[in-house]
Amino acid sequence: MGTMAMPKLILTMSLPIMFSMMISALYNIVDSMFVARWSEDALQAVSLAFPVQTLVIAVATGTGVGMNSLLSKSLGEKDYEKANKAAHNTIFVCGLSYLVFALFAVLFSETFFRLQTSDPVVIGYGKSYLFITTICCLGVFVNIIGERLLQGTGRTTLSMVSQLSGAVTNIILDPIMIFGLCGFPEMGIKGAAIATVTGQIVGAILATFLNLRYNKEISLDMRKFRPEMSIIKTIYRVGLPSIIMQSVMSFTTFFLDKILILVEPSGVGVNVYGIYFKLQSFIFMPVFGLNNGIVPIVAYNYGARNKKRIVSAIKIGVISAVCIMGAGTLFFQIKPEILVALFHPSEALLKLAVPALKILSISFMAAGYSITMGSVFQALGNGVYSLVTTTIRQIIVILPVAYLLGTTIGIGAIWWAMPIAECAAVVTTTIFFLRIFRQKVRGL
Repeated sequence: MGTMAMPKLILTMSLPIMFSMMISALYNIVDSMFVARWSEDALQAVSLAFPVQTLVIAVATGTGVGMNSLLSKSLGEKDYEKANKAAHNTIFVCGLSYLVFALFAVLFSETFFRLQTSDPVVIGYGKSYLFITTICCLGVFVNIIGERLLQGTGRTTLSMVSQLSGAVTNIILDPIMIFGLCGFPEMGIKGAAIATVTGQIVGAILATFLNLRYNKEISLDMRKFRPEMSIIKTIYRVGLPSIIMQSVMSFTTFFLDKILILVEPSGVGVNVYGIYFKLQSFIFMPVFGLNNGIVPIVAYNYGARNKKRIVSAIKIGVISAVCIMGAGTLFFQIKPEILVALFHPSEALLKLAVPALKILSISFMAAGYSITMGSVFQALGNGVYSLVTTTIRQIIVILPVAYLLGTTIGIGAIWWAMPIAECAAVVTTTIFFLRIFRQKVRGL
């Protein structure tokens, strides 16, 4: 990471992750496609469950970001003992995090849905789906941390293999368990949940094996482990803003769903937003994969005090992200009705979703820039800037604007809140980048 030509290094580090994350996004889309064909109420339940699933992933991913930043910096400084401590303490805190989510699943699965809807069918579907996916979310933590350990030591191809295994497992099991194929009983939305957690567990097992077999820089021997608060604090100094930043998305989705139900009580708006999130993930995931490759590069070269390579990585990353998002915008603008048709929509759903996708996709390129710069902030040890930018975009701007537009103009106007919020994020992100560059990079 300190010598290879930067374009080749970024491609080497990012391409396997981008590919695997696109596969991951694809199985999320396939998951919703099958659920929608089984029942539109089930699709609504899955959409309403999304904030909790996002929160689980946010905690796992954010902890992994903090670990990767410390891990890569320690490896850049040749401090292998500290790198091992980063891995061990991350495994410990992820175990505690899982227990919290499992307790939530037992106590609050039904309450969570009753806060959003009074439809007993949707509540029943949602409770079953959320309980299974949350009580079994240990696979998410093990899988993501295992992948981040492989990425942090440059083994992105192995990371891709572990993620791909879970995605393929989910894609295969979804129709079998939802519709009762190959001798299985028809389980509907419960089948979708079981297929999801099975895929996560398969990925977790393989990620663990690959780390034990091939990741020689890091020892996962926990027999003499003792928690070290100084290491945990360092991990969460970078990781906590990332967790909060992604958790803000859960918060936003929860309240945006409530705004959509307020304006359109039938729940069609919630389904449109759910479909959008599934489709846009296929566009956003390559950018997230790109950023996952860039973070350890920037962190390593920051530890090695190599200004030229830091600047080069940032430039290539931003340009690549904006280009990917530009292609995604065209994808959404040309034939959105074909994309919506994948989810077996009713006439009302199709009529609302097509213009919604066109409006929402206007924000993609601005989002690509902000997301990439947010990862740079994290790699340089200042995730607070990412948090502030996301809070401005996701809470201070989008929710009030969505409520105002929805209640005064109608549900079709709510979607404009996203492009407005992304414009505000671009301005804030640029100001923060100029500041952090002056403070941490210019003098190297």
